[in-house]
Amino acid sequence: MRSMLRMSAGSLSLLVLLSFGCSGGSSPADAGMDATPHDSGLFDAAPDAPFMDAGLDASIDASVDGASDAATDAATDASLDAGALTGFGDITGPCGRVAGELSDPNPVVFQTRLDFMMNAYDDPAERPELTPGGQQILLEGTAGGSSGISEAFAYEVLARCEGASLLKTETRIVYDVMGKITDLSVRIDTQAVGVSVTRAVSFPADAPYTAADAAFIERKLNDILESSANVSAADAWVKQILFVLAYDDAHADVIRTVWEGLPAATRADTILYLLVTDGDDLPIYF
Repeated sequence: MRSMLRMSAGSLSLLVLLSFGCSGGSSPADAGMDATPHDSGLFDAAPDAPFMDAGLDASIDASVDGASDAATDAATDASLDAGALTGFGDITGPCGRVAGELSDPNPVVFQTRLDFMMNAYDDPAERPELTPGGQQILLEGTAGGSSGISEAFAYEVLARCEGASLLKTETRIVYDVMGKITDLSVRIDTQAVGVSVTRAVSFPADAPYTAADAAFIERKLNDILESSANVSAADAWVKQILFVLAYDDAHADVIRTVWEGLPAATRADTILYLLVTDGDDLPIYF
């Protein structure tokens, strides 16, 4: 059933691409779809911000308001004890592991899964089904390009599975020196954590994924070191997460292998968070 869903969705995506054509530039497979996930027009288009009513505005404000932190953390802890919070797609892997690593200076790898089943995400129609933080990421957009949907779902998993709350989106983080920037900052267990998001997918999606395709991970890690060094004291984080959405287990395995072969100084104290997506997940990647 999984392969049939992917084949059907892939065929539809190809028809859409043929209908609209491709702008110039490199292939979506170039540099592993990558670290500047803003390069390719084949990715999910940056959503237009729809009208948001006062109730949603208030909900979003409360999610990032320090006055609500204690209640939010308590509710999240209770939910994590019982399993991942509900939301768009089913999280089927382990949760609640990041908080215990925030004081450890060593790099670490976590992996979990998000299953969309037969329900491909449609933005903005299904945006109300996301957490307030996920909605805010899509509303405010990115610093450029079309990675908003993948960033929103990276946050969704961290919020539902790791108890994260949104601090700042990409365009609101302040740096003392401008250079490489991170995608968002979140609070986990009272600590600020930077999150850099990218995708691992072949083109076409079912083509083999190689170590050469995943080599961009080293560049992403160097970008993380730069943004962590340049972020302002007010927005500084204790650690960064490199969050990789992987099209299937084979893609995730290649990312992990490349990661393990990199120098310790490059991986520093970064958490590699691999999310394998299942079901009708093409809107995440294309």
